[in-house]
Amino acid sequence: MSLRKFVGRNATALLCATTLMLGSVAPAFADEKQTAKQTNQVELAKQATSAVLMDAATGTVLFEKNSHQKLPPASVTKVMTMLLIMEAVDAGKVKWTDKINTSEYAASMGGSQIFLQPGEQLTLEEMLKGIAIASGNDAAVAVAEHIAGSEEGFVQLMNERAKELGCTDTSFSNVNGLPTENHYTSAHDLALMSRELMKHEEVTKYTGLYQDYLRKESEKPFWLVNTNKLVRFYPGMDGIKTGFTGEARYCLSASAKRDGFRVIAVVMGEPTSPVRNAEVSQLMDYAFANYKSEVLYQKGQEVHEVEIDKGEVPKIKLLAGDTVGILMKKGAKKEEYQKEIVLGEVKAPVKKGQAVGSIVIKQGSTEIAKTDLVAGADCDEAGMWTLFKRTVKSWFTFGG
Repeated sequence: MSLRKFVGRNATALLCATTLMLGSVAPAFADEKQTAKQTNQVELAKQATSAVLMDAATGTVLFEKNSHQKLPPASVTKVMTMLLIMEAVDAGKVKWTDKINTSEYAASMGGSQIFLQPGEQLTLEEMLKGIAIASGNDAAVAVAEHIAGSEEGFVQLMNERAKELGCTDTSFSNVNGLPTENHYTSAHDLALMSRELMKHEEVTKYTGLYQDYLRKESEKPFWLVNTNKLVRFYPGMDGIKTGFTGEARYCLSASAKRDGFRVIAVVMGEPTSPVRNAEVSQLMDYAFANYKSEVLYQKGQEVHEVEIDKGEVPKIKLLAGDTVGILMKKGAKKEEYQKEIVLGEVKAPVKKGQAVGSIVIKQGSTEIAKTDLVAGADCDEAGMWTLFKRTVKSWFTFGG
């Protein structure tokens, strides 16, 4: 149910506002198109077919070039593969210590690989390391088969998740980006996927590594070297994924973080690897030189507590449904922002994760950012005896 419908049904809707003193945001940042129009004057990503520069905290686009053009992503496809792996771990569907078997099909993958043998088993953590650092096509298929039963099943999950993220330019046909029909995405969609992946910051333990080993305890340990050389040479760079095929040319979805400010830069169709790295570095330099970002609430962070009408428990905690923050132009004056917590009357039963309100960040009358407030726990309806005891207790409390 949308928040608008929810509030509309409850005449007792509450509006709670507190004031935040934060760095100001230029009004244009509330409008993605206006932002892009302004920054396109900057000489960035000149040789890329398409590009996007995005603030990870707010999703604000700082620069874009042909950002919705549908293009083959090559191995940058694995951004979505890694996202589904991280989400499967968080959901308890798989564990890092799970042994992943290598099928004949997974072992047959060409291109970038970690040279898995049919029947060979590595832990999920080792497989992810092979995907993130060495771009292992074989490892990506092996993990997909383990999680979804088949590569086709995992691809279906990839396409479903892309739609949930608002990716309108994307169609996946495999899990690793090897050339095939009906497999494409855009720089904008890759930025959305990358932003979601970076909410799982533990993934940077792998995407940010320059080199490591697989099968360390074996007689033939396998040396991994990151295909993204910027993790070694660009300050703050900790991911995410490179890609190359003859059709896609050189692609990269990159993430860098400085002083809590994380930036996503995506380029597609670059002519060479050195040009790709140089243009991503320029995009990052532009962001860090001109902006800073402040995260107000991380996804899942406790924000508020609300009373539950006739609930089994009298109150439940409300959590941020997504990361929410404010993007600030460097050197701008301090201004006043309002943080509004918008709730309707909350009645039992309530399910964990159910949206019951929202956090709205405003600059004057302009909405800067918004995310759902979700229930932190289930709350069933209270029985008559529980309600009676609660009423009696309130009498004595009031009397005291």
